Amino acid sequence: MNIRRRNNVTVTGRAEGPVLLLAHGFGCDQNMWRLVVPALAKDHRVVQFDYVGSGRSESAAWNEQRYSSLEGYALDVVEICDDLDLRDVIFVGHSVSAMVGVLAAAKAPQRFSGLVMVAPSPRYIDDDGYRGGFSADDIDELLESLESNYLGWSAAMAPVIMGNADRPELGEELTASFCATDPDMARVFARTTFQSDSRDDLKTVQVPTLVLECRQDVIAPREVGAFVHAAIPGSRLVTLEATGHCPQLSAPEATTAAITDFIGAAR
Repeated sequence: MNIRRRNNVTVTGRAEGPVLLLAHGFGCDQNMWRLVVPALAKDHRVVQFDYVGSGRSESAAWNEQRYSSLEGYALDVVEICDDLDLRDVIFVGHSVSAMVGVLAAAKAPQRFSGLVMVAPSPRYIDDDGYRGGFSADDIDELLESLESNYLGWSAAMAPVIMGNADRPELGEELTASFCATDPDMARVFARTTFQSDSRDDLKTVQVPTLVLECRQDVIAPREVGAFVHAAIPGSRLVTLEATGHCPQLSAPEATTAAITDFIGAAR
C-alpha cells in the first residue's frame, strides 16, 4: 500500500530541519494547520497528513475494525514515520490526536523526540476524582445526535467547539470541515474519540512534552490540562490567551510561538 497516498502526506519546510509531524483532530484534516505552517516551516521540516476517512485520504483504505480504537490511528502515524524514515520527530497532535501521539511514541520510541499536545483530553467523560467536561449521559446524547443526523449535528456543534462567537467565520470553517467528512466514517471516529480513556497511557511518555491549553475550552476544560501536565513528569503546561478548542485557527501566532519556544528549550 502507498502510505503517502493513503494518508495524503505532504512535506514542506527545511529539508534538514527538525521534523514536526502535525496531526489533526476529529472532523478535521491537515488544512486546520495552514495558519501555523508557514512560520513553522521556516526552520523545520513540516510533515502533515490526513487520517483515513478524513480530508483527501484514500477512503478505500478505511477499515471499521482498525479505526474503532485509537491504536489504529497510532498505527497510521507509525507507518507514516516508517515510510518516510522520520527520526527525532516532534509530534504535534490536536485534540484526540494528542493521545494518538502518546500511543505512537510508545509503539515506536526510536522515532520520536518530543510531544506537543494541543487541547488534549485523555478522557472526555467525568469520573471519580476526574473532570473530563462531560457526563456519560452527555456523551451518549452527543453520539446519538451525531449518528441520527450528522450534518445537523455538525452545524449545531462546530460553532460551540470552535468558540469565538464574535468571529463566526471560524465556526463556519469548522462546520464545513465536519460536513466534508464521510458521515459513516465520522460516526466511528466520534465514538472512538469520545468514549476513549487514555489516562493510563500518559504514564508511558518518556519524551519532553508541551501541553497547550486555551483559557476557555468547552471540549477540554482547564482541569484536563492540569491533569495531563501532572501525569507526565517534566512536562510544560502553557495556557494560551485564546478561547475555543482550535487555537491553531483562533490564535495561530500564540500557538506557533509556544511550539517554537518549546522546541528551542528542548534542544
